[in-house]
Amino acid sequence: MQSYLDFEKPVADLEAKIAELKSMAQSDQAVSIDEEVNRLSARADEALVEIYRKLTPWQKTQVARHPQRPHFSDYVRALITEWTPLAGDRKFGEDAALQAGFGRFNGTPVAVLGQEKGNSTETRLKHNFGMANPEGYRKAVRIMDMADRFSVPVISFVDTSGAYPGIGAEERGQAEAIARSTEKSLELGVPNIAIIIGEGGSGGAIAIATANRVLMLENAIYSVISPEAGASILFRDAAKAQDMATAQKITAQDLLGFGVIDAIIPEPAGGAHRHHGTIMDSTRAALSAFLKDFAGKSRLEAREHRREKFLAIGTSL
Repeated sequence: MQSYLDFEKPVADLEAKIAELKSMAQSDQAVSIDEEVNRLSARADEALVEIYRKLTPWQKTQVARHPQRPHFSDYVRALITEWTPLAGDRKFGEDAALQAGFGRFNGTPVAVLGQEKGNSTETRLKHNFGMANPEGYRKAVRIMDMADRFSVPVISFVDTSGAYPGIGAEERGQAEAIARSTEKSLELGVPNIAIIIGEGGSGGAIAIATANRVLMLENAIYSVISPEAGASILFRDAAKAQDMATAQKITAQDLLGFGVIDAIIPEPAGGAHRHHGTIMDSTRAALSAFLKDFAGKSRLEAREHRREKFLAIGTSL
């Protein structure tokens, strides 16, 4: 069942009428609805294109958080074969919010990391809504160490509102774990790529997004703090999140202009949550291009490319 965002009401109304007509046709075979359904479908498609052509930063934030948007597990199922997940940080325990393991992409061995938000009440609680604890980031470091040792490229799928801010997480060294993961990402001798598929929130995202190539889906967001939290701090009013989203410059288009990311993966009108197959094809093409571009680079070249990329951010503003 399709879930609609507030600004998609015109499309929701049209598609509700289509569903009603189809229900009528099922109960009365003599009723011909094809012409009217085709007309309403065309109008719904046009409305969707028009809405998604001029999304505001706040509306993109809502799209990035859409519950039906493809998550880490969807990308792994569609793109990675021989997937072998690995658990635990060998220091404290397992963290289900940050998934990691090894598999093959188009036959090439790869290490894969990413936050998993879950898609039901049960799985969201299991994965802590994609907010990782320190053990999650220490697991990421463990997997990146293994990838570096065996010369395996690293792929990260970023989708988190931020690292978990709980008391236990702070007691176990959340900030240190994020810093270690960021440091490991920077010092890898193998190429790594990060794709922000939904939310890229604060240090929780940067811990696995410090890569040779950073991509964003067209309607994803990437920021140092959520619009709601930023509005609470700066405006003393979380209700001003829409204004904060605009001021933060959190969209893929803004960040490409600033040189923070390297490219945008386009989404069809209606967003990734309506077009899983198309998004997987586009992501596959982007990953293939990355692996081809970095196939001949030495360990030193991969490390220096990453270093120069991040040192250059902000120098030409």
